Amino acid sequence: MLQFIFTQLAAVDQFFWGYIAFVLIMVLGGYLTLKMRFFQIRSLPTIFKTFVQFLGTRCQGEKGVHPLKTFFASVGGMIGIGNVVGIVTAIQLGGPGALFWVWVAAIIGALIKYSEIILGFKYRVANEKGGYDGGPVYFLRAAFKNRVIPTIVAVLLCIYGIEIYQFSVVTASVSTNWHVNHFAAMGIFLVLIIYAGVGGVKRIGKICCYTMPFFLLAYITMGFWLIIQEIHALPGILSLVFTSAFSGHAAVGGFVGCSAIAAIQHGISRACYSADLGIGYDSMIQCESSTVYPEKQASLAIFGVFLDNLICTMSILIVLVSGIWTSTIPVEASELVKNALSVHFPVMKVFMPLFLLIVGYTTIIAYFCVGLKCARFLAPKNGEKIYIAYAIASFVFFSFFDQMQALLVMSISQALLLIFNLLGIFRLRHHIVPEKEKTVNSSII
Repeated sequence: MLQFIFTQLAAVDQFFWGYIAFVLIMVLGGYLTLKMRFFQIRSLPTIFKTFVQFLGTRCQGEKGVHPLKTFFASVGGMIGIGNVVGIVTAIQLGGPGALFWVWVAAIIGALIKYSEIILGFKYRVANEKGGYDGGPVYFLRAAFKNRVIPTIVAVLLCIYGIEIYQFSVVTASVSTNWHVNHFAAMGIFLVLIIYAGVGGVKRIGKICCYTMPFFLLAYITMGFWLIIQEIHALPGILSLVFTSAFSGHAAVGGFVGCSAIAAIQHGISRACYSADLGIGYDSMIQCESSTVYPEKQASLAIFGVFLDNLICTMSILIVLVSGIWTSTIPVEASELVKNALSVHFPVMKVFMPLFLLIVGYTTIIAYFCVGLKCARFLAPKNGEKIYIAYAIASFVFFSFFDQMQALLVMSISQALLLIFNLLGIFRLRHHIVPEKEKTVNSSII
């Protein structure tokens, strides 16, 4: 029975990401890009300057979290196992051409993310914990003039907030590579997740600030090293990426053949999943910032999307230029990057499980925090307790399923969130104004 349900969900997921999501993202992202005159590209120098300014400032107000802590909490949620494992499934199922659509999704999706955060700030409200609540559950009320759609979105975010896919990958990786009892790994991991989640954005931001930079730098450095070692293969790989993006690709080694539609579907869907485009998660995190300049915080989200896409690109190129994708022996997506890097870095058996543990943990706790906020929105009195119990049951239950089935549940939830949020952003499009290109006193956040 369950297998039949997952088969039907897979068909729905394939249809949505292959035919509907592509149109929604391209139309809204393209519209915002033209309306804002390619703001996500021309504002990059200003965005980097804003990031540096925030490094030298401290929180001045009594409410909210330091802008960089909310940024790192956001990045911690975006950059995770989806950038290393999930994104590789894009080329496993969509061929090398999926990488082109990963890039497209980032360029046009950056302004969708920017818009989410601007609207999150505009309609945020102060809470009793000394911070703010915002995001789609608040701005969708203004977009649709009712509470029904915000309530549906809150329920979907509660489902999406339990990152069952990454939990499954992390616990399997730790128990397999470090020979830890699987149930012990799950138990310890659950305690760490709940501890961070109930501490809110402030605690998550602190955790991400201390853990993310080192591991990201290490992963990017190793990726660049491998690509330089295989630089002779890069021109041919890039040519293959552009040609197969529009024509599909025949089966190669352990990779299945695919059509151009499959390249679009898997490239767009995995990039959206990795960067959390259009689901409203980032808006709920970053609207807790103490900054009085929403445009500055929102512009950092553009930087976050491009950073996320860099990690995705790195993972895919590692698999492609190393030639491991042409192997006739099928390899699990979770092992492809590790096996490719192991040729040059023997420590990968230790580093990769640790890397997946860290980035998986930061993603899971950021999502969990959003789920808790939505649970409190739905049931202010007992929502948090009920949600914690639901989270524990869901994490354990899906640990015994195929990882792709867990990813399918996340993808379906994301698809529904995407529809509601993109429609809401479009209806409120006149409230989205890009940052004015002028110098603002950076001593005030």
